[in-house]
Amino acid sequence: MFLRICNYFNPTARRASIFDTWVSIMPKTAAIIPAGGVGRRMGLSLPKQFSELAGRPILAHTIQVFQQSAFVDQIVVVTPADYCRQTEEIVAQYNFDKVVKVLAGGVLRQDSVRIGLESLDNDIEYVVVHDGVRPLVEPGLIESCVQAAIINGAAIAAIPVSDTIKEVTGANLINKTVDRQGLWQAQTPQVIRVDLLRKAFERAAADGFVGTDEASFLEQLGCEVVVVIGSERNIKVTRPEDLVIAEALIMEKVDGNYDRPDYLIGHGYDAHRLVTDRSLVLGGVTVPHSMGLLGHSDADVLLHALCDAILGAVGLGDIGKHFPDTDPQYKGISSLKLLAHVVGLAREKGWVLSNADITVSAQQPKLAPYLAAMRNNISQVCLIKEERINIKATSTEEMGFVGRQEGIDAHAVVLLRWE
Repeated sequence: MFLRICNYFNPTARRASIFDTWVSIMPKTAAIIPAGGVGRRMGLSLPKQFSELAGRPILAHTIQVFQQSAFVDQIVVVTPADYCRQTEEIVAQYNFDKVVKVLAGGVLRQDSVRIGLESLDNDIEYVVVHDGVRPLVEPGLIESCVQAAIINGAAIAAIPVSDTIKEVTGANLINKTVDRQGLWQAQTPQVIRVDLLRKAFERAAADGFVGTDEASFLEQLGCEVVVVIGSERNIKVTRPEDLVIAEALIMEKVDGNYDRPDYLIGHGYDAHRLVTDRSLVLGGVTVPHSMGLLGHSDADVLLHALCDAILGAVGLGDIGKHFPDTDPQYKGISSLKLLAHVVGLAREKGWVLSNADITVSAQQPKLAPYLAAMRNNISQVCLIKEERINIKATSTEEMGFVGRQEGIDAHAVVLLRWE
């Protein structure tokens, strides 16, 4: 069998237009998820794929990634016969509508995959085989393997062996050190043209061959298989310590989003009416003026826009949702306290402020003398250097409600980074 190594797995370099083109023209693809393990090495009373990981079964995490992938049209799950009903309940609970069949597996992994293969619709041209207990596979890796298989007929995820490899005798004595040059550790997904895999299984049945993965069956046919660079995070949960590692890794993900970006952008806007008998508070600074902004809190329009930008970036609505003007506890409250709460909400989801750019529009008073103090207030609350906070003050040349001195408004744009 010939192996060629391709660096297809580079999601950051893939442009959206290329992605959309692939999705629109690619042939129909089904995922087969063999989940027939019994968990002997885990020391469990039930198969490991049903063990809880971050509040849901391992199998549910695995299916969800394929459910979300635009490169997979349908999913077939193959489990032990006694656990088909439990698997169907998981599918129903998490609304995995791409799962078209839950099937009872065979004695060997290859039996389970073949059962899944035989159940596929006739219009399925490519099959993605993925271990049910590899819950941390990234969508980008699935897509890269599918793309490589469409070009080459078959592709598998794998990573180069980095540790020193020893050949050991039955008595646990080292026989020799194996040259690791050119050695790769196979993973899943493994993506193969359906007709090729069927032919490989027929050959294996005739020869009585037992393989450990789908690529090993293609070796018997002398087929070319492309190796796509996989991920160290794409671990297979086999032993109890694997579950601990998977738990730690999966907690880095955001709300089940398996394709988390490194940065988020948010935009916020707010406007308040100017009235007499109110203090004018902007950026946490009381600015001397004959009028102030009307609102339930201190009506700090600048900080409200900033709060909305942060909340918007992490998908948490707006300040009205979190601090309703019908709640007496927020009557007259400093918006610096609201900002601190919003920053805390973002941090709970794993995000911190990288920088903010804020524009406040006011015809009067002139705000330039107070901008430095505003920046300092925001940097203190957001735990960020002042140079990362930019505030611009402008007028509207006496146009609109700002120009008529009826009110003040503000826009804020933020960049949040994952931490």
